[in-house]
Amino acid sequence: MTLFAALFSHYRRHPLQLVALALMILVATTLWSGVRQLTEQARASLSQSEQVIAGRQQVLRVDGAGLTVSDFVTLRRAGLCVMPWLEVPRQGQVGVVIGVDPLAAACFDGGGGAFDNAALRLESEPFVDIGEAVRLARESPAAERRPSLVLIASGNVTAGALPGGYRLETFARGPETGELGESFLLNLDALGVLVLLITALLLRAVYRLGIVQRRESFALLHRFGVPPARIDRWLIMELLTLSALCILPGLWLGRELAGLLGQGFGRSLQGLFDAPLYSISGQWLAPALSMMAVVLVACLADFLVPGGRRVVGSRGHGKLAGILLGLGLLLALLGPSLIWVFAAVAIVFAGAGLLIPILIYRLAERAACARADPLVRWRYRELAVMARQLALPVVALQFTFAMVLAIQALVTTFEDTFDRWLAQRLEAELYVPVPEGRSGEAAARWLAAQPELKTSGAWHRVIRGRAGVSVPGGTQTPVDVFALSPVSSLLTGWDLLASGDDPWASLAGEQAVLVNEQLARRLGLSVGDRLELQLAGQRSNLPVAGIYADYGRPAGEILINGRLLPEQFQPEFESFSISPGALSRARLRSGLESVWQVSDITLRDNEEIRDLATGVFDQTFLLTRSMTVLTLALAGLALLIMGWVFFTGRAWYFRLLATWGLSRREVAAQLTRLSVGLTGRVALLALPLGIWLTWVLVHRINPLAFGWSLPMAVYPGFWVELVGLSLLIGLGIALLMGRQLRAGVAMPASATSMTGGER
Repeated sequence: MTLFAALFSHYRRHPLQLVALALMILVATTLWSGVRQLTEQARASLSQSEQVIAGRQQVLRVDGAGLTVSDFVTLRRAGLCVMPWLEVPRQGQVGVVIGVDPLAAACFDGGGGAFDNAALRLESEPFVDIGEAVRLARESPAAERRPSLVLIASGNVTAGALPGGYRLETFARGPETGELGESFLLNLDALGVLVLLITALLLRAVYRLGIVQRRESFALLHRFGVPPARIDRWLIMELLTLSALCILPGLWLGRELAGLLGQGFGRSLQGLFDAPLYSISGQWLAPALSMMAVVLVACLADFLVPGGRRVVGSRGHGKLAGILLGLGLLLALLGPSLIWVFAAVAIVFAGAGLLIPILIYRLAERAACARADPLVRWRYRELAVMARQLALPVVALQFTFAMVLAIQALVTTFEDTFDRWLAQRLEAELYVPVPEGRSGEAAARWLAAQPELKTSGAWHRVIRGRAGVSVPGGTQTPVDVFALSPVSSLLTGWDLLASGDDPWASLAGEQAVLVNEQLARRLGLSVGDRLELQLAGQRSNLPVAGIYADYGRPAGEILINGRLLPEQFQPEFESFSISPGALSRARLRSGLESVWQVSDITLRDNEEIRDLATGVFDQTFLLTRSMTVLTLALAGLALLIMGWVFFTGRAWYFRLLATWGLSRREVAAQLTRLSVGLTGRVALLALPLGIWLTWVLVHRINPLAFGWSLPMAVYPGFWVELVGLSLLIGLGIALLMGRQLRAGVAMPASATSMTGGER
């Protein structure tokens, strides 16, 4: 028999351990690599286009019509330095590509080539030739959004140099995301790292169990002349081979997972940061090596030390756990940035991971000492043994329960809050955008003259634009303007985060403004503070009457009465929100078409908009839900396997219960109570950690990452579900053990040769 066959014979006897290791590596690689690919694409999307177009201008048609390639040809023939920019969705794939003309880019930045100051050259993805982009646009399904061409102008192009019918405007992909976008992606990275941590604990638990079970085989091989160093090398080769066989398919599955979730993730990125998800070619070598390193570190950290280092049973570990918990809690409360809060979460998890097995062990020992019934004392002593032997999978299951509980609470709270907020924002039945070049004032006068709207309907005009807000130091910060007139009953039902006395009356009387939560946090504003605004060169100083929630946007915004806007204010967009009441939609449509002198207007039902927004929201959290569910399933399966193997190693010991006079049914009942008691205690002890993590996500991470907060909410019904799941895992272990006891089990040669040797 070869050395390899002798070593691998362990997995022939215990195939379930080999399957468990392979599945854990495969699932962890799939989850982590899928999230990694999406976050890499998002990071590139948030930075690359801004790197290329920073400080540029775009050429627009005066008549408001969309630009075409012929406009690009006309401007180039006029000797102007312009370059096309056409974003096209990749049909059937994730992200978009950008059509450019590298030859036209040669005139930028002094003729030094394709945007000298850009970090990314235009020859690589997501950039393609403009001709290829036009072809892809023509092949796009009719249901997809047709892309519009943008013409970027160099800095030496002036408005006077443009041919008639064209004008210049600043070109930007959307609001500056700054650290906000990176914080969003950092949250996903942290979730991926947490999944890796849980998987590493599970891998380590299963692998260490196998090492303990194989120790006598190693000693036998050593007596036959095989050096321990050679055995170690073969074990490393064994683990490397297993990792390679699982990691490579896991990377492929992760790519498929990223493709499956990419469209919804891209829509979420567009909604949160007004940035498209560009197509970036993925890499496989770096993630493969990273995952290989995680597996090796998790499994081979201390297998050369006989018996390894026990997690529990040390007084010093209890003190260390207390120090870590205190430090982490203090840092989570006072941490000034997202990185510090993440560090606090890691420290608290480390402390809890040390504390929980110790706590179960000591509580079981204390309960055993307090009971007179020998059978009850035996059961508690056995629970203490389980806390020592199954410390790693117990900690992993605890972390998973806490993570799932916190994310479920966050997502459910966001769903409830988002639904209420969206219902308030879309209180009107209809949404009507003002056509390009038409007057919103004329439509407002027509609506004000309709008697049906005065009696049973409601409406208001929305004007969006930009303004400046003075900040300490005398500088101006740009903000979005959300101007309303009149202040209708469609608005007064908004739930405000903070407000003074009758803020809507103050807004209607042009005596105050409202600000969104993002701006209030950024500038440290509270109700009653005065805000100095600059609107189209006109300055005003008004108090803040209220702070309102504005989920999903990074930009600061002020809400003002539309009558405060000066005549020279240039709106970026205008629309009307209308609940027509007794006024028929046909009459509304014909009246507005007559006022605007257009043949057709957009009359959109807000219920459809709400359904669309809800769908995008569901896609946003599909990734996190998928990760948490799969991680929970993985942790539960690992504890099931570990518990079964643990009980199998002690089967000879449990059969002594029958010798002591218990019937087979009574023995099975004792084992059921033992296994269910362990998993149930894990779930109960994970609840405080999960509630604390929920608080951190809601009150610390979310405001630091996104600029807005959520109400703190817990859902005891979901706690019951998690506890029920843990009890099911315990029942599964008991059922498997009952089956094992029905077969004959030989007593081990020594008390320490198996995991069940401890008494």
